[in-house]
This record gives sequence, C-alpha cells and structure tokens, in this order.
Amino acid sequence: MKLYYVAKTRASRPRWVLEELGVPYDLVRLEPGPGGTRTLEHLARHPLGHVPVLEDRGTFIFESGAICLHLADLFPEKRLLPAPGTVERALAYQWVLFAMSEMEPPLVTLSAEARKPDVERNASTVSAARDQFKKVAAILEAVLRDRKYLVGDAFGVADVMVGATLAWARAMKLVDAMPSLEGYLGRLRDRPAWQRALAD
Repeated sequence: MKLYYVAKTRASRPRWVLEELGVPYDLVRLEPGPGGTRTLEHLARHPLGHVPVLEDRGTFIFESGAICLHLADLFPEKRLLPAPGTVERALAYQWVLFAMSEMEPPLVTLSAEARKPDVERNASTVSAARDQFKKVAAILEAVLRDRKYLVGDAFGVADVMVGATLAWARAMKLVDAMPSLEGYLGRLRDRPAWQRALAD
C-alpha cells in the first residue's frame, strides 16, 4: 500500500490509522502545487489534485474518511471499527461523517479567511463560522464528558477523524475552556501512533 501525502493536511488522518494498525506502507511525500499534487501523474490518482490518496492493489482511493474506514476494514483484528451490523458500527460511521460534514466546513471557512489580508477579511463570515463551530464543539463536549472515546471506551477510526479535526480547531483557539475536549485531545496526543503520524 502507498499513501500519497502532504504534511499537515487531511492526509495525516490515514497516516495515523496506518501507524495504529502497525502494517507496512509506503509514504509518498508530495509538494503542494504544480510540481507535486498538480502534476498529471497525481491528477490521475485524484482528479482534483488533492491528498490523501491510498493506492491499494492497483486502485486509487481518495477522501480521508473513506480511506480510514477501508484500512480499518482490511485489518478487523485491530478493532479500529466495531463489528459490522452492530449499533456501535453505525455510531462509528456517524462520527466519521460528523467530522467531515459538521466540523470541517466552518474550519475551512475560517482558514480561508485567515489567509486573506486583514482588509479583505469578512468579519460577519468569520463570526458566523466561529458560532457554527462552537455549536458543534458543544455537542462533543457533552458527549465526551463521561466517556474516554467516542464509541464506548474503545479507540477507533471515529476518534482519528474527530480528533484530528479537533486538533485543527484547537490550533485556531476554538476549543478553549472545554475541559472534556482538552482531556480527550490529551489522551489522543499520548498515543504513540499519533505522535509518529504528526512527527513532521
């Protein structure tokens, strides 16, 4: 298996899963832009020139959530996903999709605004995105108040997706004064696999 990768992007999520699984893989580092992710070679892997892309048995798979779920399915003995057909499995899917559909959009908006010169930033857009994320964070704060991980007490793919996205939010100072989320992120940061995945 090969993971096409750019550091400090969504590609860190499947890299984290691969490190948790402890299976061999090739990490193909790309530079963002014309000399890397926008080459014809990479556009054949991902038509939008994005990462991550997983190459598995001659097939290219993109979207970080899809890759993480696929990897967990390949190695069921590692128990990063509950058994198929269980409600716990459905909850894992729920949180993976929650990360992508509810958590990411306001962070993408805020990141885009932060890259603009001060005079071009839209204060109302920033305020609305921050409020949107606060609602999402409040849900997670309540859910994680009395549990170690998102699906019972078992670490899994849901925690990779939500945890990596929360770390992005924390870097933007969006989870301050949320003790459940801080504790949760602390538990995730203590995992050697996450430390290896984010070492660069």
